[in-house]
Amino acid sequence: MSNVVDTVKNIVQPIVDEFNFELVDVEFVKEGKNWFLRTYIDKPGGIDIEECALISEKISEKMDSIQPDPIPQMYFLEVSSPGAERPLKKEKDYQNAIGSYVNISLYEPVNGEKMYEGTLKEVTEDSLTVTIRIKTREKDMEFNRKKIAKARLAIKF
Repeated sequence: MSNVVDTVKNIVQPIVDEFNFELVDVEFVKEGKNWFLRTYIDKPGGIDIEECALISEKISEKMDSIQPDPIPQMYFLEVSSPGAERPLKKEKDYQNAIGSYVNISLYEPVNGEKMYEGTLKEVTEDSLTVTIRIKTREKDMEFNRKKIAKARLAIKF
């Protein structure tokens, strides 16, 4: 499905750029028997529902005009904000998240755990340093970026 995602990103990016929005992510996923094309957009100060509707309309028009159809099967188009738990995908996302509370999911366990939450302290080309709270003390943990399956902002409770 990465071909579909890459194709859609190339179609959607100019539309999003036209409105000075940021294309955060595109997903093409099957849930039950339905396919969903999800596009996440943002801008400084956040995106609102009218802006999502506008971009959805523009994407729909563009997708319908392309022959052959880049996605031949039926699907639902969804355009939304990435939300409070925004995924960290691009280098800029990681840099902007320094000092923020994050959730890191790993491909393989480290110290018996595959998921960590804490404050993102440092970002380098090869690693992330996250300050983790273990009971009453804090500990800095360094994660190799190649071993991170997903990273996102998190809400601290």
